[in-house]
Amino acid sequence: MYNFAISNKEGEHKLGFLAQTYDYTYTTTSSDLNRGEATGLLALIGAYFAFVFVVWIVAVIALWKVFVKAGVEGWKSLIPFYNGWVLMEIAGKPGWWALVGLGGIIPVLGFIASIASIVLWILAALELGKAFGKDTTFSVVALIIFSLVGLLILGFGDAKYTKPGGAASSGGAKAPVN
Repeated sequence: MYNFAISNKEGEHKLGFLAQTYDYTYTTTSSDLNRGEATGLLALIGAYFAFVFVVWIVAVIALWKVFVKAGVEGWKSLIPFYNGWVLMEIAGKPGWWALVGLGGIIPVLGFIASIASIVLWILAALELGKAFGKDTTFSVVALIIFSLVGLLILGFGDAKYTKPGGAASSGGAKAPVN
């Protein structure tokens, strides 16, 4: 039958078929960047940031012109979040609508806040187009889909701002309200 002895006469292990051996050696490979690849990667990253900076400058200029046409001081276009608040007010909507997007950083509620922010921006963009005498098609295409282009057209074009529910503005600073 079976002999379960640990070794036989020759010193071999009879239970050797049960023993498993493992090879713990492994090899790794690395793909270090050479100087040319690193330089190219840094140039690509630098070009990307330069492009983003130029787009940001153009957006600030466009907002500045829209704000001035609406009778609001242009410097307000420079302050993040506050410029969104002012833009919502120019469109005749509550300024706090611009802050709804900040809810996107809250876990779980962030998704809902992001969707709400998009809906509120669409509603405000439609009203902003109306305030500048533009039709719904312009608002959808230029202000919602291609926002930067639409703001440039509003700021540098011949559109006149009419405060929602009020008279036309000739531009310049707003008179203080008591």
